[in-house]
Amino acid sequence: MQQQQQQLNGAAEACAAPCGPGSAAQARMRGGTPDRRTVPQPQVRVVFSGHDEADTESGDAMAQSAEDERKKPPPPPPLHNLDLGKPVRAYSALQEFPEVVPLNVGGTYFTTRLSTLRRHEDTMLAAMFSGRHHIPRDSEGRYFIDRDGAYFGDILNFLRAGELPQRDRVQAVHREAQYYAIGPLLDSLENIQPLTGEKVRQAFLDLLPYYKENLERIIEIAKLRATQRKARFAKLKICVYKEEMPVTPYERPLFNSLRFERSESEAKLFEHHCEVDVTFGPWEAVADVYDLLHCIVSDLAQSGITADHQCIGVCDKHLINHYYCKRPIYEFKITWW
Repeated sequence: MQQQQQQLNGAAEACAAPCGPGSAAQARMRGGTPDRRTVPQPQVRVVFSGHDEADTESGDAMAQSAEDERKKPPPPPPLHNLDLGKPVRAYSALQEFPEVVPLNVGGTYFTTRLSTLRRHEDTMLAAMFSGRHHIPRDSEGRYFIDRDGAYFGDILNFLRAGELPQRDRVQAVHREAQYYAIGPLLDSLENIQPLTGEKVRQAFLDLLPYYKENLERIIEIAKLRATQRKARFAKLKICVYKEEMPVTPYERPLFNSLRFERSESEAKLFEHHCEVDVTFGPWEAVADVYDLLHCIVSDLAQSGITADHQCIGVCDKHLINHYYCKRPIYEFKITWW
């Protein structure tokens, strides 16, 4: 009985004691027995790998390359799988032309084969009818080219059979060939007259200083004088000379063949300007004064201006000692109507 009473008292004391880890530790300290258990320390795991930094960079590059490949657009379908006869959103179909092409060139009608227009691939006509460009049509359905059709027949004759135009049409056809960029026709035309002679003439005119400017000045002065005088024509004085140095009266018969060698200081003694409206010269070429006069008259005629000329004497300006200018003076008569 006494033993049962002691067990009940022990249970009551256990229930009255505070709970928690601190209470158990205090109870042990009260009992005189210190707690010698150690607190568990955190563990650190060290992992050693056999890969170095180079392998890491290589892996990153491979990953980036794979990402780029994934972002690339898919390749286009092969040409044999592409139906050009149907409109495809990603690919534009080429314009189709009939085998026999009706043309309207500036109001003049022509009919030719498509292969004729494409005869030389590096030309404007070949590009126009390649299908890559839109060509408008007139009310009759003809393909329209906004160009003068007067010489388009000569263009077609060359494309068909290599025929060249007649001489009086060469220059005009040459301009049309330049517009259509037909290289073989341009080469053929430049090797026949009158374009061959024009090349030689232009080489001579390139030696003359201010030739084009002088032509414009002739037209300007003649127009002004005719307007002021209300006249049908105007007269100008023009000096045309080949030799640079002046001569004495005794040297005049050999004027066209003399060449003078003087120092720079001596040459300044002979510098002067003749009392004329326009001066042409000097130049170094076989062509003489009359050749230049012919060029002046023909170039004025190209501008629709009629010009007549005659020699009215020489410049008798006294320079030094027995030296005089002796450059020939021509009177040009410009007729306006």
